[in-house]
Amino acid sequence: MNIPESENSKIQELIFKTILSNGFIRATFAGPQRINLRSNWIRVVVRPITIRRRLHLQFSYFDRRKNIVKNYLPSEAETPLREVIVTHFAGIHISTETGEIDIRISKKGKITVARRGAAKNELTEHAHNRSKNVPLPDGQADRVLEIMGILTPEGRVRSSMRAKYIQINEFLKHLQHSLKELRLQDLQRPIELIDCGCGLSYLTLAAHHYLNDKLKLPTNILGVDINEEVIRKSIERSSQLRVGSLSFSCNPIQSVTITADVVLALHACDTATDAAIAKAVQCNAHLLICVPCCHSYLNDQLRTNHHATILRPMLRHGILRQRTAEMVTDALRALTLQICGYQTEVVEFVATEHTQRNIMLRATKRFPAGNPTFISEYITFKQFWGVTPYLEKLLGEDFRRMVSH
Repeated sequence: MNIPESENSKIQELIFKTILSNGFIRATFAGPQRINLRSNWIRVVVRPITIRRRLHLQFSYFDRRKNIVKNYLPSEAETPLREVIVTHFAGIHISTETGEIDIRISKKGKITVARRGAAKNELTEHAHNRSKNVPLPDGQADRVLEIMGILTPEGRVRSSMRAKYIQINEFLKHLQHSLKELRLQDLQRPIELIDCGCGLSYLTLAAHHYLNDKLKLPTNILGVDINEEVIRKSIERSSQLRVGSLSFSCNPIQSVTITADVVLALHACDTATDAAIAKAVQCNAHLLICVPCCHSYLNDQLRTNHHATILRPMLRHGILRQRTAEMVTDALRALTLQICGYQTEVVEFVATEHTQRNIMLRATKRFPAGNPTFISEYITFKQFWGVTPYLEKLLGEDFRRMVSH
């Protein structure tokens, strides 16, 4: 694949100019790398941070097991930024205070650039009037959110953490509503909660703070991730808070043996979301809330044969195939939960300017497993697409027997 030099130069100039200018918030480089010489990184995130009162650019390099963080002064950032650009990730998303830029590179080297203005943020423009309507409001000092790096000591949301702050608050709104609906406050014991694929544990710490400190609802929380480095950092953060009902485990999700009332997963990558769903089903958890990310597993299985032949004009295009795989994956996940006795909703999590991964599955245990209507739908849907979801494998022989007739 060759990208015309003139186009390449224009894109590089656009990226440099935007990231090194005032008002830059965040840049994410991700997606299959469109070049023969590929790096080990599957995603790189660049954002501005302040260290000892000086502006720096922080580069976070992610592979499938860990991330490495490096900080540079703006005058030093050109070389590492150029190294990221020439890797030719398929997708680049840049957020600034004035708008959003999406850059896509196709397999054939075609570059498309889309721009849109920044959405008006009610949390920013009307913080005084609306702060009481969010679980963790800004405008006042909060030691937990400060330790997490979200708020300044004065209680203001850091510009580079605005998207994360909004995501966390929206997630906690759904959590609080569901807990109240299920009357889990009446358990007469602490709620047991697992955060699957917890990463740097922004949601884990925020949920613990909100449930225990704000709602006065005793909750034991376990954050689980296979990445040793992020678990180490999460433990370091939590140790500053000195709380006894918060712990972390560096293990695969399926190896965790505790029984959970609530299972959460915010942007657990690909099949880690399936592992979170399976854990909720196996625990017979009252509540599951997850926001999936990186739907790769079914993408390779989609075939335009048998019933799906008519979809060949759509599936021959990489980006359309990828988005179709995402929808098929989440539809099968929702249907699996319904078969397992969960009332399941698929809703928009937050606006896309805060995260491109904004589909939420919210499931509450309501019914006995084995509804024949849902089983019939599952079998027909699977046959049409010619796929076997990873979640089916995780749920084991009992589930496979249930959906085999």
